Amino acid sequence: MSRKQAKKKKKKGAAEPHTLKGVLDITRSGIGYVVVENLPSDILVRPADFNTALHGDTVRVRVLGGSGKKSGRQQGQIVDVLQRKQTEFLGKLEIGKTAAFFAADTEKPMPDIFIPESALNGAKDGDRVIVRITEWEKQKKPVGTVVQVMEPGNEGDMAMKEILMENGFPLFFPENVLEEAERIPDTISPDEINKRRDCRDVLTFTIDPVDAKDFDDALSIRLLKNGIYEIGVHIADVSHYVEPDSALDKEAYDRATSVYLPDRVAPMLPERISNELCSLRPREDKLTFSAIFQITDTGEVKQYWLGRTVIHSNHRFTYEEVQEIIEKGEGLYLDEILLLNKLAQGFRAKRFKKGAINFSSQEVRFKLDESGKPIGIMVKESKEAHQLIEEFMLLANRVVAENVGKVKVNKKDLPFPYRVHDTPDEMKLLPFVEFAKKYGHTFDTKTPEGIAASFNQMLLDVQGKPEQHVLEQLGIRTMAKAIYTTENIGHYGLGFKHYCHFTSPIRRYPDVMVHRILQEVIDGDPEPQKKLESKCKHCSEKERAAMEAERAANKYKQVEYMKEFLGEEFEGVISGVASFGFWVETIEHKCEGLVSINSLLEYDDFRHVESDYSLVGLRSGRKFAMGDKVRIKVVAANLTKRQLDYEWVITASMKEETGSAKKPGARKNVPAKKKGSKK
Repeated sequence: MSRKQAKKKKKKGAAEPHTLKGVLDITRSGIGYVVVENLPSDILVRPADFNTALHGDTVRVRVLGGSGKKSGRQQGQIVDVLQRKQTEFLGKLEIGKTAAFFAADTEKPMPDIFIPESALNGAKDGDRVIVRITEWEKQKKPVGTVVQVMEPGNEGDMAMKEILMENGFPLFFPENVLEEAERIPDTISPDEINKRRDCRDVLTFTIDPVDAKDFDDALSIRLLKNGIYEIGVHIADVSHYVEPDSALDKEAYDRATSVYLPDRVAPMLPERISNELCSLRPREDKLTFSAIFQITDTGEVKQYWLGRTVIHSNHRFTYEEVQEIIEKGEGLYLDEILLLNKLAQGFRAKRFKKGAINFSSQEVRFKLDESGKPIGIMVKESKEAHQLIEEFMLLANRVVAENVGKVKVNKKDLPFPYRVHDTPDEMKLLPFVEFAKKYGHTFDTKTPEGIAASFNQMLLDVQGKPEQHVLEQLGIRTMAKAIYTTENIGHYGLGFKHYCHFTSPIRRYPDVMVHRILQEVIDGDPEPQKKLESKCKHCSEKERAAMEAERAANKYKQVEYMKEFLGEEFEGVISGVASFGFWVETIEHKCEGLVSINSLLEYDDFRHVESDYSLVGLRSGRKFAMGDKVRIKVVAANLTKRQLDYEWVITASMKEETGSAKKPGARKNVPAKKKGSKK
């Protein structure tokens, strides 16, 4: 070994133990902390050592010898930015005599971005714009380009865009990605059709939301000569069009998921792919990846086939249309829909009998005007039409995972992106079990199966009772979060030992990975993918970011809607309790706001009883507990903070009781402080 090689090896060996990967968290004061997984304390980084990193970026940090004198923390320097959380920013443009700069609207400190004259794209001084960082050399200011000039006055549109960007989802696709998508031919070649199972002569239809544009799944059905039904679950073959390591693939992986906000979708793939080439539109030949089952009319799956297909959808149904056919017993393809529904309900009952947990879910949707402003709120419930699609998708996802789960490479399990769900956390479960006892519900906590059976019995028993909402909501909070991982621990909530996501590759990247690995298995030549676990982790993180964006957008629309009702009173249900107040969800609108403890001081001093999920008055004994019905007044609606503030309204029947609680020494006429808070 040469001296130069030895020196290089020594330098590499010495640096490795002191360099760690983590996520940069910048405080409002400007100090940064790199959060490293499995490290007991974060690494402190001073602004001079950020090395172009911004809040939320995934970075590599070099740990320095000493620690912070006051905090005792390790200190570090960022040596590389591995992945930017955000590259597009909303803010204000300032054009001076010699240069133009952009200041982002953010609470986190970040440098101004230099905008060359050629990158202004028609923007003028003082405009609110969206800017993308295009380059950033060390010791210099970042350089950017204006990608959109915002229309003045449409605050709602700006808020939605800012929520997406803050959570790491770009608003625009890069030019090279759009160009690559446009180059893909519209036509399907005869050679490609010959490689696939041809299902175009089988009755096929899609069932989707009324406003859907990307139809990524379809069902086919026909009766075979042996009296058994052949039912196909056909999924858009995204992996045929999006090749590994292409610009399209890299962009889809970075985004990892589509994000669904009340008034828009931030798609994982450009519309050319999601709404045109891959969307299973009616009366068009489409390439699909399918799971085709032979099923008896009693729901017994006799056999299945997995592989690539070509289909031709005969009809596009909405959920509402199918629900009407089920309820009225009349309509297009009546016999086929009724049979599919019967099978789906059978699968569903069997799942719950085997240990799946039957949490019901309500989805709140906003009715919007042309500008995106909410003018009404609708509650969407899961009906049989939704369950029909859900059960066949679950069947396909489970069978694909079971199929790949049997494959060995060099006597080891083939790495695969499973969708797993762990058993409930004991720390969360035990307080809930004690709380449920107060309503007469007992839990068998000896085994995971016992817990699931207890949950299902409780959910059955509380139907229509006053405590239903609170027990359902608290029960959901005891559950672990489902994630993607190569370590298959099963899916507790669904009661499956093997499960993956195969059925939505237009909007989820893990499904694309599943399709690619499954095709290798079908071809008989599977190769373990490199860094598959880190890809799973990335997809799980992006899924959480999408959920955060969706929650923030829904909250913004709630505040925007309730702003019209300032000073008005509504009935509500207490949906959460903390030491500083309680949250109330209005019954009419499903909009949640905080009743601050400060606004209750004129009635009593309240203490937080965690085990009872309640606030209790020290003198009166009055209790505000999860699930209680209360009357509230809307007193503040802050769009910037996405916060609603409510005040408890004392009803006529309570006045006498509350008045007697005001004994000598009790606080009276204490002004209520309007203090916004975030749940």
